[in-house]
Order: sequence, then structure tokens, then C-alpha cells
Amino acid sequence: MNDRFSLAGRTAVVTGAGSGIGRAIALGYADAGAHVIAWGRTPSVEAVVAEITAAGGSAEPVVADLADLEAAAQTARSLAQEHQVGVLVNNAGVIRRGASEHVPYEQWQQVRTVNLDAVWLLSQAFGSAMLERGHGRIVTIASMLSFQGGRQVAGYAATKHAVVGLTRALANEWAGRGVGVNALAPGYVVTANTAPLRADERRAAEISSRIPAGRWATPEDLVGPAIFLASDAASYVHGEVLAVDGGWLAS
Repeated sequence: MNDRFSLAGRTAVVTGAGSGIGRAIALGYADAGAHVIAWGRTPSVEAVVAEITAAGGSAEPVVADLADLEAAAQTARSLAQEHQVGVLVNNAGVIRRGASEHVPYEQWQQVRTVNLDAVWLLSQAFGSAMLERGHGRIVTIASMLSFQGGRQVAGYAATKHAVVGLTRALANEWAGRGVGVNALAPGYVVTANTAPLRADERRAAEISSRIPAGRWATPEDLVGPAIFLASDAASYVHGEVLAVDGGWLAS
């Protein structure tokens, strides 16, 4: 019986693969049979690759900073030429907290560069090659703040709203040409990005009290949905923003 959730024979690029959600997805994709290109800003991705290969999987590291758009775009184009990349996970992102009236423009620009501009450039580079082959999957990591404004994270919220718009726009153009473009919108996940929230006992309690599942997510909670959107099981899913939020949006 054909396993429609298998990623065997596919090559997947996962950005931000050195930690958190990206690491979990990289490990999950390898377990599902994919050859994983673990893209990270620092050599920490090499440890993830070592973990994958030690478990019998296939992976290779790529160290490139998405804040350097020219270098990131060139790296993406080179990878697209060297590999038949069938899956791209735009996971890497940054968040900067601060009262909006005091946020310097340079900080806003940094968030926009990594969270939106790099997503566009990588989607274009890998998506073009997918379109030529007539098959591919792009999974972008959105956020609960794709639907809400958050507090003191205006740049992050704005870029995550924009990521949803980009996901839908690309889906409209590429769905009929064999390339599926969708997004995952995680709820509150235990990662380095949310450490300041979890350190604020009052705010952490407010958040936890609203989650029907009764707990924050772990990065591993995103793996199954990420595999689904990359697999043949999602062949008729296009432009979807799949909330993985423990029921947050329903509460």
C-alpha cells in the first residue's frame, strides 16, 4: 500500500533547522524518508545533521545567514541547481520585543528582512525549479500573530500577516502547475523565541489559561502537520493556513 505521508525520495530544505521548530521538522522529515538540507545561520545545524545520520537518515548542513539577502538568494539558487529540492520549509524567523514608539527602524528592517524578504527570495528560487518539474511543496511557518496583533512585537506581527498573504498569492499562481504552497500557524511553543514570555509569570499564566489543550506546544507538535503539508496526502490543499494552536483560535 502506498504511504501518502511518506517523504521517501524527496529532498527538503528546512531553514532555521538548528533549533526549535526547524530542528524538530528536520528530524521528522528525515524520519519520514526525506534527504534533509538543514539550513541555519550558525554551525549548530551540523549537530542536527549528525543526529539525523546517526539515526540512519540522510542530511547535509548549509550555513548561511538569511539576514544577508544577496548571499541567501545565491545559496538558494545554487542548491536548486545542485539538488532536486521537492520541499521547502520557510521556518527561520526573528522576533524583537519593544514598545512600538521606541523601536528603531533598523530593528524593524531586520525582522522584515528575515521573516518576509528572505521567505520571498527562497520561495522564488526553489519554487521556480519546482514549477519546471511540475511538482513541489512549500511550507511557510506563520504564527498566531498572523491573525492577531500581539504586544510589543509590531514588526513580527506585521511580517507574519504578510507571510499569510504571500502564501495565498503564491498558491493562487502555482496550484495549477503542481506546486503546493501552504502555511503552518503555531500557537505558543516552548522555544527560545518565547523564553521572555515564559519568564513573565503573569503573562505566561494569561496565555496558558486561554489554551483549551491546557499546555504550550512543543516543537514536536508541529512535525505531523508539517509532514502532511509536504506529502502527497495534501495534494489538493493549497493556500491553507493550518493553525496548530491547541485550540487557541477556537477559544
